[in-house]
Amino acid sequence: MRRTVLTWSAVMALLVAGFGMSVVALNADLYSAHGFVGRYLDALERHDPAAALALPGVSTGNDTAAELLAADAMGDLTDVRTVSDTEGAEGRHTVVVEYTVSAPDGSQSSTGTSEFVVAPDGIRFGLFPSWRFVTSPINSMSVTVLHDQDFRVNGLDVTSTAEPDAPATFQVFAPGLYVLQHESTYLASQSVTAAVTQVGEISDVTVDVQANEEFVAEVQKHVSEYLGACTTQEVLMPTGCPFGQQLSNRVVGTPVWTMVSDPLVTIVPGSPSGTWAVPKTPAMAHLVVDVRSLFDGRVTTFDEDVPFDVQYALTFEPGNKLLITAVYE
Repeated sequence: MRRTVLTWSAVMALLVAGFGMSVVALNADLYSAHGFVGRYLDALERHDPAAALALPGVSTGNDTAAELLAADAMGDLTDVRTVSDTEGAEGRHTVVVEYTVSAPDGSQSSTGTSEFVVAPDGIRFGLFPSWRFVTSPINSMSVTVLHDQDFRVNGLDVTSTAEPDAPATFQVFAPGLYVLQHESTYLASQSVTAAVTQVGEISDVTVDVQANEEFVAEVQKHVSEYLGACTTQEVLMPTGCPFGQQLSNRVVGTPVWTMVSDPLVTIVPGSPSGTWAVPKTPAMAHLVVDVRSLFDGRVTTFDEDVPFDVQYALTFEPGNKLLITAVYE
C-alpha cells in the first residue's frame, strides 16, 4: 500500500510539474505580449479582418470610413518575424516585428518594421495574462482623388465621401501595402503605393485622375465628324460651326468648304472639378468660291485657308454618356 501511495504521489508530482512547465511555456509564447501581437498579425496574414478587429485595443473609432477594413482591400503579409519584446513601465511591452507586405496581384512588395505597444489586460483562468494594444493598429489614410470621386484600393472599388479634389479619411490595417488607382472607361491614373508600417500615423495619398487615350480618341472622332458635317453647308458662315468667312464682294458661285487640318484634341480637367475640357485649339479649313467685285464687276475666285479655333466643355451624363458642348468666347 505504501508503495502504491508513493507511486501515485510521484505521478501527481510529475503531472503538476508538467502542467506548470506547460503554463510557463504558454505564457512565454502564445500568451506572451509578442504572442498577442502575433495573433493580430496572423489574422492579417489570413485576410481575416473580423478576427483582427476582435482583439482588445483594436479600435476603429466612429469618424472615418471603414470600407478598407475588408478582406478584399487587404494586401498580403508574409515572412513575419518577432525582432524583440521589451518590457517597460507598468508591465507594458514594446514588440518589434519585421515582415514583407505585397500587393494582392504580386506586382509590388516591400519589407517593413513595425512597433506595437501592448499593456496587461487581466488574467485568463487565473493563469494566463491577457493583453491589449495601447495604440490601436488601425491607421488613417487620407485620400485625395483629383478630378473624380471613384478609385480602387488593391482592386476594391471605393467612392470618396468628399468632393473631387478634397481629402477623405479611411481606416486601414497596419501594417499593410495599399495600391490606389483609378481606371474607368474614359479616365485613368497612375497607381500610387502607400506602405503603412508605423502604427498611429496618417498616410496622405493623392490619386491624380486624367483623361485616358480612349477618351481623347472618342472626343477627336466626334469633333472631326462634326467639322466634316460643317463643310457640307454651302454658305460662307456655316450654322453652328466654328469657322466661316465674311467677304466684301458679291458671291456668284457656291461656297465649297474642306478641312485642311482638324484640331488635335487634348483633354484637361475642367471647372468645376469633375468636368473636363478641350482647351482652345487651332484648326484650318479651306474655302473656294467665285465672287464679283463691287468695284469693277470682275469675277475672281476666293481660294484660301481659313484658320479658326475650337474649345469644348465635356461632361458625363447618366449611363456614362459623353456630352460635348462648344464654348465660344
